[in-house]
Amino acid sequence: MKQTKNAPTAVLQSEPRKKLGSRTAAALRTLGRIPASLELTKEAPHVDFSIDADEFLTARRRHQHVFELDFAGKKEAAIVRHLDWDTFGDSIIHVEFRRVDLKKKTEVEVDLHFVGHPKGVLNQLMAKIKVLALPTEIPDELEVSVADLEPGTSVTAAQVKLPANVDLVTNPAATVARISEIKVEVVAAPAAAEAAAGATAGATAGAAPAAAAAAAPAAKAGDAKKPAK
Repeated sequence: MKQTKNAPTAVLQSEPRKKLGSRTAAALRTLGRIPASLELTKEAPHVDFSIDADEFLTARRRHQHVFELDFAGKKEAAIVRHLDWDTFGDSIIHVEFRRVDLKKKTEVEVDLHFVGHPKGVLNQLMAKIKVLALPTEIPDELEVSVADLEPGTSVTAAQVKLPANVDLVTNPAATVARISEIKVEVVAAPAAAEAAAGATAGATAGAAPAAAAAAAPAAKAGDAKKPAK
């Protein structure tokens, strides 16, 4: 179970975008900036802006969850709501942020990380679960131990251990993983397969002479019935 150990927030210098469109966005990327947006709320409007790509990627590598978007000195706390990647999944081409109150818990999805070796096949049914946490206390991931679990065993969301002050939102009865039996497919050994093929070939070869021998007397009998010329 991992949690960020860095500063509670990462500051991103944010520049409003006066023009929108694919060409403008492409031009920003060539300058090392990522097009971004801040979603609409009842209290605040939608905002289109751009952020420095290196600053954002560095913060992600440090497992930062909360960002302070700095608009010429005016800061807004936000978390990432959605990332858009390029066709090959190599580069982030757009970031959508969601405003948060640092003093209030917010609902987020957290990745599940399964550890240990079960006594059967692990079937992972859920990759994430929803939790409520303060923005600065959002876990990077939640570990789920499946060590030595028997076939037929299921793990529910309620069994996922949460850090202190983090609450489960996902239905506690939801199954996040199930252990099934290991199926062993029996394959005939090469020698046995060859022997079976040889026996089949021998039976087919023996049947041909027998059929020919049975046909010979019948042919002779037919010749005897022909009238003499």
